[in-house]
Amino acid sequence: MNNTREVEVVVIGAGQAGLAAAYHLRRTGFEPERDFVVVDHSPAPGGAWQFRWPSLTYGKVHGMHSLPGMELTGADPARPSAEVVGEYFAAYERAFDLRVRRPVDVRAVREEADRRLLVETSEGTWPTRSLINATGTWDRPFWPRCPGQETFRGRQLHTAQYAGPEEFAGQRVVVVGGGASGTQHLLEIAPHAAATTWVTRRPPVFREGPFDEEAGRAAVALVEGRVRQGLPPKSVVSVTGLPLNGAIRAGLESGVLDRQPMFDRITPEGVEWGDGRRVAADAILWATGFRAAIAHLRPMRLREAGGGIRVEGTRAVADPRIHLVGYGPSASTVGANRAGRAAVRDIRRLLSDQAPVAA
Repeated sequence: MNNTREVEVVVIGAGQAGLAAAYHLRRTGFEPERDFVVVDHSPAPGGAWQFRWPSLTYGKVHGMHSLPGMELTGADPARPSAEVVGEYFAAYERAFDLRVRRPVDVRAVREEADRRLLVETSEGTWPTRSLINATGTWDRPFWPRCPGQETFRGRQLHTAQYAGPEEFAGQRVVVVGGGASGTQHLLEIAPHAAATTWVTRRPPVFREGPFDEEAGRAAVALVEGRVRQGLPPKSVVSVTGLPLNGAIRAGLESGVLDRQPMFDRITPEGVEWGDGRRVAADAILWATGFRAAIAHLRPMRLREAGGGIRVEGTRAVADPRIHLVGYGPSASTVGANRAGRAAVRDIRRLLSDQAPVAA
């Protein structure tokens, strides 16, 4: 049943970026359900955090920043991060009366004849004057293609399907990926598995010392440069390197984090390199990251020749009514907070140039 109506702003996604944007809309005078609506396809509050594996406890999470206006304090570091963040996001939605609609699947965003946008969803179609897209990446895991992949007799899974190390007890496991997830998986799985092999396309870069504000700005600038050119964004983590903490040092010393170059093919029994070296495997875990979940924006033709959406700040250069938060340089939790505020500021300016906000 279509129970929608025209609004000033539609926010797609209720993770960190979407909630931050909704907070700033509320704070600057927009009323939920009257002036804006937040839709989220997840079954419960928590964004992508609700799908994280149970062994990823809150104490293992690096760089989790509170949402604007309400600190996350006193969380038990031993509790699963999915529970801690899910409860925090739920409390946040209640505290600011954001009235998130879920589960709602957004199917497409289209142009309407009168310069409105039409947001087509499983709950109906919202005409709107502007859009904040905060859909993140969790729904689009990246699976590299490799010769022989379809012949493997064992199990292949992605980080998005990882449920914990116990399922690999007694198995020979190949972990592919040089990011934080790949190293976390290896360090967890190794005590349970018969053997582990770590494979990355490029040699991992380990970062010593604190990751200070200056280093953070430099990393964000590198990612921002890509989206300004209309190239697909890389994650901020991809340009910061891996923190050389105690767990990583122990993994290097024990040999668990003995990195091997990318194999050339997958065989029915495992993986194989061009020089004939082979490793037998019962499972291949692809910790190869995610891509932006923006297929619903395809009708708006925002993509550049380079394959990405060209963004200035949070605004899509091809259409100033559309803002992408949690995309590219704003993919971190602190970046998402700032992007949500910036998007609302720009949207208020855009709407005030057109007509006053609905009373």
